[in-house]
Amino acid sequence: MSVRTRNDVRVSGRIGGRPMVFAHGYGCDQNMWRFVAPDFEADHQVVTFDHVGFGQSDLSAYDPVRYGSLRGYAADVVEVMRELELTDAVFVAHSVSAMIGVLAHAMAPELFGAMVMVGPSARYVDDGDYVGGFSREQIKELLASLDANHLGWSAAMAPVIMGNPDRPELAAELTNSFCRTDPDVARQFARVSFLSDNRTDLPGVDVPTLVLQCSEDVIAPETAGRYVHEHIAGSVFTQLAATGHCPHLSDPEETTAAVRAWL
Repeated sequence: MSVRTRNDVRVSGRIGGRPMVFAHGYGCDQNMWRFVAPDFEADHQVVTFDHVGFGQSDLSAYDPVRYGSLRGYAADVVEVMRELELTDAVFVAHSVSAMIGVLAHAMAPELFGAMVMVGPSARYVDDGDYVGGFSREQIKELLASLDANHLGWSAAMAPVIMGNPDRPELAAELTNSFCRTDPDVARQFARVSFLSDNRTDLPGVDVPTLVLQCSEDVIAPETAGRYVHEHIAGSVFTQLAATGHCPHLSDPEETTAAVRAWL
């Protein structure tokens, strides 16, 4: 199958403009960028896509071995960007896709010109002095709960991840997105995401990088965001007023403004 079909790649915006590639996080799809990506179409070539197993990607392409680590998803990103013949691209990534971008950059640095990381974490599990936000036991319980009841886990976790309890429609959208995901894919990607450790990969990023940190983010707390910032030379750290883990949904105006100001 073609790369474009596999990842449901969509291209819009200005032909010849600097490319911006938007990558979604766990349990989501490219639709999550609908309030942010269009704002850049006037002067950028905008690319959105779905990771295999999510959204409108081709589920038949899902290979548990290839996607048994974040490197499989990173290889997909490289293939998508090469298929579109992109160079000097701005890779805008939410959550775990930030580390997928780090790995993709290591595989093909010539494709990347800048990176925007929204709510990144190089490791979710605490480790000595490193605070990722979760103990090993908490991650173990989280994954066991997902194994036992995918739909129940989705309904319970989405509001926690989204934050903004005064806006239940946001949590409902995230819950529905989680529930649409194939349970087997969701379980494996959760393990790949929450058990990953990409701390040693960060110093390899040598393009301008913006780290956008949400307030009151239980998935990627400020300690995790600042660690990413401190280990990518020359990166810029911006604290958002937006709360929760998905500012591109809860406060797309602030998110868009922060990216535009940095670019």
